[in-house]
Amino acid sequence: MTAYVLRRLAQMLPVLLLASFAIFAMIYAVPGGPVAVIVGENAGPEEIAAAIRRYGLDRPMAVQYLDWLGRALAGDFGSSLHSRQPVLQLIGERLPATLQLALAAILVALAIGIPVAIASAVRPHSWLDRMLSGWSALALGVPTFWLGILLILLFAVELHWLPSASRHVPFWQAPLDALRSLALPALTLGVYVSGILARFLRASLIGEARADYVRTARAKGVPERRIVGLHIMRNAMLPFVTIVGLMMANFIGGAVVTEAVFTYPGLGRLLIQAISTRDYPLIQGCILVILVAYMLINLLVDALYAWIDPRIEYR
Repeated sequence: MTAYVLRRLAQMLPVLLLASFAIFAMIYAVPGGPVAVIVGENAGPEEIAAAIRRYGLDRPMAVQYLDWLGRALAGDFGSSLHSRQPVLQLIGERLPATLQLALAAILVALAIGIPVAIASAVRPHSWLDRMLSGWSALALGVPTFWLGILLILLFAVELHWLPSASRHVPFWQAPLDALRSLALPALTLGVYVSGILARFLRASLIGEARADYVRTARAKGVPERRIVGLHIMRNAMLPFVTIVGLMMANFIGGAVVTEAVFTYPGLGRLLIQAISTRDYPLIQGCILVILVAYMLINLLVDALYAWIDPRIEYR
């Protein structure tokens, strides 16, 4: 397993290099580039030319990329064009908030999706299965921004139980304040994703329930609860874990709408702010961090395969 992990980490390097070049090239091709942000929209030709020379933007794109790459490998992603703060510092301030929200949302989704999937798969095509499948379709069909607004109206405006705006409170510092702040955004994301998880796990459970080893276990008189919990559930977890990993990675870079509704200071909201203000160094840093998060989560999912199914070996 150790050799496999090291090999996968080595394989990530060329992907990151290609991705970093693609990001740099796309930003380089944007009309105006970072000069318009640096000197302002009302700057004259002389000011623009001076800024281009000062920041080395008149050099070939390959030279600029290699210069940026060298500094990035040393841990310097540049500074924000607006706040003048280091890019890694800005990302480091937002990343813990995003990870905490993503983990809370996944836990909510699992707490809802797994029982729904098991209840549906145990009695397929029954009235309970049809009702729960309808609920999953409803969870998938409701826009997250609309669900977030409804939750704010109910729990913040009407009942005054939870705050309407969320802030990042580290869980290990103040658990109760962190739960109050995370409750609504985590529920908003978790309800939507629970519909996806419930559908995938239900289909996987039903497929495993028709396998020969399940019929053999029933013929031997193994209790149904043990068959479902020990045999069917464990073998159905492989595709399910893949979906959970993809959703977790998606939360890290894609919970933009929910973060905007609840004014949550996450990485997705930081990226949108950087795009709206054309803060190119910050855009590059955010996208690369999100890409690394996707790769690491996929690696973790692959490692979990061997833990769930001992028959899987990585050579």
